Amino acid sequence: MRRWFSNAKPYLLLLAVQFGSAGMFIFAMDAMRKGMSHYVFTVYRNVIAFVTLSPFAFLLERKVRPKMTVRIFSEIMALAFFEIILDQCFALLGMKFTSASFLSAVMNSAPSVTFVMAVLLKLEHMKMKEATCKAKVIGTIVTFGGTLLMALYKGPALSVMGSSTTHAGQPENVNNPTGNHWIIGTCFLLIGCAGFSAFYILQVITLRKYPAEMSLATWVCFVGALQSSIVAFFAEHHHPHAWSIGWDTRFFAPAYAGIVSSGVQYYIQGVVIKTMGPVIVTAFNPLRMIIITTLACIVLSEKLYLGSIIGAVVVVLGLYLVVWGKSKECQQGIIMTPSPANDNSPEDQRQLPVTAPRNDSNDNKA
Repeated sequence: MRRWFSNAKPYLLLLAVQFGSAGMFIFAMDAMRKGMSHYVFTVYRNVIAFVTLSPFAFLLERKVRPKMTVRIFSEIMALAFFEIILDQCFALLGMKFTSASFLSAVMNSAPSVTFVMAVLLKLEHMKMKEATCKAKVIGTIVTFGGTLLMALYKGPALSVMGSSTTHAGQPENVNNPTGNHWIIGTCFLLIGCAGFSAFYILQVITLRKYPAEMSLATWVCFVGALQSSIVAFFAEHHHPHAWSIGWDTRFFAPAYAGIVSSGVQYYIQGVVIKTMGPVIVTAFNPLRMIIITTLACIVLSEKLYLGSIIGAVVVVLGLYLVVWGKSKECQQGIIMTPSPANDNSPEDQRQLPVTAPRNDSNDNKA
């Protein structure tokens, strides 16, 4: 029994992560429906995350935390911009124009966006004669095709329990987004995917010089809170009441996001990636899409469209093609992880660990 639990522990942790992440998007959508600014939400989320992570980072990584340098801090500023400003802000903005379930489907294309960026930066090898490389390329094309399908084809609304009711005073572009809003929202979500992918790529590079995952996450949350505060100040300077919160989801949502999504989730993913690699983490993402879609229809009364379902299935198929290709590369010994002391290794050895399993504990997601 103990051995079974030990083997199942990573999968149970990832299952908990998907439920926790799904809850964050549902709470965030409900808070924005009640008038909370997504800019202010991002600020509060990262302030709470910083307060939550900082004592653990200070106590647990005192002996492994390297000295801060100007170059490392400049990379932290870039990480905060990619993750907090581009990823979090644009993801929430895109969700306002579409829906929580649509966001969860589009965000499944993040590994494919990462793969494209890695190829452009020559961090990912391209050998088209290999079946694994063909799978990654085809999977990327299929993923983008599914995303495009969801953006351009909505189809009829499906009757789902709880989805026929509407919220009083709810903005039209949130409850019944038009075709233009749907396309604009998709563009915002893709910008968020690009920001997440850039964050992941730069994080791998930064962790080679600053191998303290929790401390790095704490710094990113701190700098991101400052950056998002500046953005929120200019975006909401005509609406000072936007900073006020009540004792409802406008308070609970950023607190939950900061503690669970930016705190506990970072730690759990780090533990799993250390032992099993990022592939298994990526493979669990479609489960979050199912959870969010179910909760959004029942709790938020969102409408579910046929085009979103078809597109989501296509995206998941493309995702698993990419994951299959990367996992096979790992099994065949194609991927060789560079060490911090060997950054000048040949191009075919400088593989991006974002979608590939790895054993280097320094390169896991904080």
